[in-house]
Amino acid sequence: MLNPEQARERAQDLVARARRAGADAADAVYGASSSEGIQIRLGKLEDVERSESEHISLRVFSGTRSASIGSSDLSDLALDELAARAIAMARAAPEDAYAGLAPEELLTHGPFPELDLIDPSEPSPQALRERAEEAEDAARAVQGVTNSDGASASAGFGIFALATSHGFAGAYGASSHSTSASVVAGEGAGKQRDSAWRQTHHVADLPGAREIGELAGTRAVARLEPGKVKSGPMPVLFDPRVSGTLVGHLIGAMSGSAIARRSSFLLDRLGEQIFAPGTVIAEDPHRPRGLRARPFDGEGLATRARNLVEDGKITGWLLDCAAARQLGLEPTGHASRGGGGAPGISVGNIHLEPGPLSPAELMADIADGIYVTELIGQGVNGVTGDYSRGASGFRIVNGELAGPVAEFTIAGNLLKMFAQMTPASDLEWYRAINVPTLRVDGMTIAGN
Repeated sequence: MLNPEQARERAQDLVARARRAGADAADAVYGASSSEGIQIRLGKLEDVERSESEHISLRVFSGTRSASIGSSDLSDLALDELAARAIAMARAAPEDAYAGLAPEELLTHGPFPELDLIDPSEPSPQALRERAEEAEDAARAVQGVTNSDGASASAGFGIFALATSHGFAGAYGASSHSTSASVVAGEGAGKQRDSAWRQTHHVADLPGAREIGELAGTRAVARLEPGKVKSGPMPVLFDPRVSGTLVGHLIGAMSGSAIARRSSFLLDRLGEQIFAPGTVIAEDPHRPRGLRARPFDGEGLATRARNLVEDGKITGWLLDCAAARQLGLEPTGHASRGGGGAPGISVGNIHLEPGPLSPAELMADIADGIYVTELIGQGVNGVTGDYSRGASGFRIVNGELAGPVAEFTIAGNLLKMFAQMTPASDLEWYRAINVPTLRVDGMTIAGN
């Protein structure tokens, strides 16, 4: 794997080859990753995995026509062939008035912010095995746990580099460490499964393996002997394990491409009161050690902290350059790049600001409700905002949790759900989208 400086130079070299071959403009993205993981099950080593990948992709423009192509062969001959093939493809492609590189005057050139994404330590395979064993042992020690799906520990490193033909070149690296455990509680047809998992850039930020294992075991046992719920409208609380998905649906609907296609339930709702007054959803791509921290976007624009929702109102769309041109707006630094093709949309570290009440206080006045800990399926209509997903969790009776429930569906409309959303005070900062417990009144439950 190349280091960040070498990766940047390799991307610049490919862009230069494309220009020499006849491209009017071009950009290149280099990505590489390596990881090592240990899987333990029932106290025995089940799997040792080591993976490495390296890929470079090229996007070229011939007038208003463009094409993208990629390769894992980084030799000089392969890169020359890559450039020639990309240009031939672009000349045969349809015209696209909105495609193109970012406006040169908007490019960022550093110095880039220090995000502290690289942990110089590299755990040995034995250290990874010991961490996985400790997590599984702790999970299996929880009374009521009867079997294990296994525990794992992993470490990895990745590199991203971007270069354009009009002057941008940048690269950064990031390490990753994770621990997980998944166990089964109960016997026969009454078995229940649950898990716990954490990922960080620095191993020092990981909770102890025992803590992760105990949490997995406790969660599995708590799900034993689930009851049924009656159908009808009732308040629903979303555990932080799942509450971030609601903000994820909002981010998808804020994508400039969805707005340009007129396929978003937020269309024509800028400036409207979507959430309760005072609600803030903030983005901070420069948060040190944040899982989605990045110094620049996939088109070479600066990333910056901003409020996506302020006082309950959306502050703007999430725009790459193509969507911005189509909508007649400025790009917002939210472009992302994967293994090839045109940019997509991604956000930095997101959090929804917490409210003043604890989860217990938030449910204190609920006579009959549901506390959701797991969501199943993908029943969300991005055009209308209609929402329907399978779920499991716990009953709320007279303001307190009252036993597990399963095999029911929660339904509503995201716009109405956002308007009825109340956050608790238990915000934690270890996910890419950090959201506290959420209460949403008036949801429809489909059970017995």
